[in-house]
Amino acid sequence: MKIYSALEEIERPFYRPALTIGNFDGVHLGHQALFKKVVELAGKRGGDKVALTFHPHPMKVLRPDNPPKLISTLEQKVELIMEAGIEHLLCIPFTREFASTSATEFVEKILYCTIGLEDLVVGYDYAFGRGREGDIDFLKTMGHKLGFHVHVIPPVKIEGIIVSSTAIREFVKKGDMRMVRKMLGRFYQIRGLVKRGKRRGGPVVGFPTANLSINPEDLCPKPGVYAVQVIHGERLYNGVVNIGFNPTFHDGKLGAEVHIFNFNREIYGHEIKVNVVARIRDEKRFPGPDELAEQIRKDIEKAKKILGSIKTGT
Repeated sequence: MKIYSALEEIERPFYRPALTIGNFDGVHLGHQALFKKVVELAGKRGGDKVALTFHPHPMKVLRPDNPPKLISTLEQKVELIMEAGIEHLLCIPFTREFASTSATEFVEKILYCTIGLEDLVVGYDYAFGRGREGDIDFLKTMGHKLGFHVHVIPPVKIEGIIVSSTAIREFVKKGDMRMVRKMLGRFYQIRGLVKRGKRRGGPVVGFPTANLSINPEDLCPKPGVYAVQVIHGERLYNGVVNIGFNPTFHDGKLGAEVHIFNFNREIYGHEIKVNVVARIRDEKRFPGPDELAEQIRKDIEKAKKILGSIKTGT
C-alpha cells in the first residue's frame, strides 16, 4: 500500500478509482464494510482502491480541550487499512484551515480533479465540509453533475447496536471486551515499549511483569485484571494484565503490568502488542505481597481457562 501524507504528493489522478473517506478510528466492522465495497467496485474494472483519512483526528483540532481518546494508533490504523485491501491511502493533515474548506471545493478540487473519483463509498450518516454541509444528498447531486457514483453503505449492527467508534469507546471504558471484539472483528489491542518498573513483580510478588506506560491520551480499558494475548516479535503468548494504579503499592500512576506465561526473556525497550481478551476482575488493594500473589495465582487459572478456548490472535 502506498501512503500519501499530503495532496501535493499525488502527481496525477488515480486510474478509475473507487474511494472511501473517513477517520476510520478503530477500523471496525462498519469501516471494513466500506473498504470491502471499494475493493469490489475497483476490482471489477482494474481500478485503484483508495481511502482518504485525516491526521490528527479532526476533533483534536476542532475541540482541543476535549478530544476523543482513540481506539487505534495511526500505525495500527494504517496496518488494518492495508489488510482490508486498500492500495492507496491518503493521510491528509487536518488543520483549521482545511476545516474551513467548503463541501463544493472539497468535491470539485480534491475528490474529482486531484483524485479522479469514479465511485465514492460512504457510510449512511456521512457528512463533511464546513458546517457538515456535504451530506449524502449533496454528494449525489455533485455526482450527477460531475459524473461519479455514490454508494451508501447501511449501518452494521451487533446485538441491535449500530457499530461505531463512539459505541466502541464506551464498551472499552466499561471493560466489556466481548462487545468490543464483536464490533471490531478482532481483539482490542494496546501497544507500547516495555519499560523498567519497580522490579517488584518477580522478586517481591513472584510473578515477573512487563511494564507498559499508558499515554493519558490513549483509550484505556476500565482498570482491572484481564486475560490477554501478548505478541512479541512474531510469536504469540498468553498472559494476564493489570491495568490501573497498583493500589497495593500506592503507585498512583496509570499503567499496565503484563505477566506473560512461560516467558523469561529480557525485553526492556522492546515493543509488545497486547490483545485484551476478557475482563477477570476489578483492580483492588491487598494487605501485602503475599495476598496479592495468591490472588494473581487465581487470576492466572481463570485466564488460562478463558484463553484455552482461543486458537489464534486476531
